[in-house]
Amino acid sequence: MQKHNKLKLNVFFILLSMMGGFIFSCFRIPIPWLLGSLTISSLVSTIGFKWIKFQGTKEIHSLWRQMGQTIIGIELGQNFQFSIIHIFEDHFMIIFITLLSTIAISILSGMVLWRFTSENIMTCLFGSTPGGISAMSSIAEEVGANALVVSIIQTLRILFVVGGIPILVSSHLPQSGKITPVIDQSYFNFNSLFWTACLIIGACGGALIWKKLKMPAPWLIGSILGVILVQVIGTLNYEGKLIAYWPHQLTIFAQVLIGTCIGSRISSDTFKGLRQIIFVSLVNALCLVILMIMISFGISKLTHIPLITCILAFAPGGIAEMSTTAIALHADSAFVLAVQSIRLIIIFILLPSLFRFINKQLSTNLEKETINRTTFSVRMKGE
Repeated sequence: MQKHNKLKLNVFFILLSMMGGFIFSCFRIPIPWLLGSLTISSLVSTIGFKWIKFQGTKEIHSLWRQMGQTIIGIELGQNFQFSIIHIFEDHFMIIFITLLSTIAISILSGMVLWRFTSENIMTCLFGSTPGGISAMSSIAEEVGANALVVSIIQTLRILFVVGGIPILVSSHLPQSGKITPVIDQSYFNFNSLFWTACLIIGACGGALIWKKLKMPAPWLIGSILGVILVQVIGTLNYEGKLIAYWPHQLTIFAQVLIGTCIGSRISSDTFKGLRQIIFVSLVNALCLVILMIMISFGISKLTHIPLITCILAFAPGGIAEMSTTAIALHADSAFVLAVQSIRLIIIFILLPSLFRFINKQLSTNLEKETINRTTFSVRMKGE
């Protein structure tokens, strides 16, 4: 009975958030279904209403986020083009150096956050690293950092990026360059439905395998790899054109789910006693986004990759959020996904050990400084 009530509450909350998407679409706001649902879910979770009785992440089930990411993964997998490999071949060094630079800037941002707040260094570093809310919070908890504060910093940055960058790029930048191909949605017959079922099975299988391997973002990256594998096998064994029935409403639904899940992480208790770190985090996020836009502008000039695609690829957001935004703004979603995924893998491989080293060095220096001060104090008293 309790599970049934929780399911009804989840569905009602998602439908309520969807109304925000509908209102935003009426006013022609960029990516309305993502931003609208994010706005409404944030407001409801923060303000709270007795007749809704919603308690943020304590109530919303992770299955909804996984479903949204899988839908986006299937669409990205269908749209994936192997021509993206040529872009990396031609500009690999520039892209790789830029990724390392963005990670270095994120570490510097964490150091600034540590300098101007009372949080420990590990919490600030994990909070400033653009590796995703759930992943960074989980790793932070393992190494003794404050997982709650890490989640708050990550959430604020993603809210800032997802809410600000789409409006900026759609309002002030030309939408030119390579466009992600639109999936043919007109076929509704047994063959198209069968092929859609095959893609869904491939996506779920890929996600489960990716999760079993403990790789990052399994429900997005794993589903994409599963869909690509199914398409390659299908193309080799079927001479005709394989077309899945994939209506645009599914993409809208995925945007609503992702926006709702992001917004539901905010609650009225989130900001209690954290005014300083929230203020510094927002300033940090603003500076980081401005710097990333400037870097993206330079990369676009050097590589001739469209500016919108560069901004979304190097933005300090999550894979699912930036990929969804790329689809909505008709940027090269395959390139955005590839760059964001590579950065995430680099972060997971290198940064936990690096952060432990930084923490150890700072702790050692602090101990030496404390000993020196104590020794100096004893000498002064002796004299």
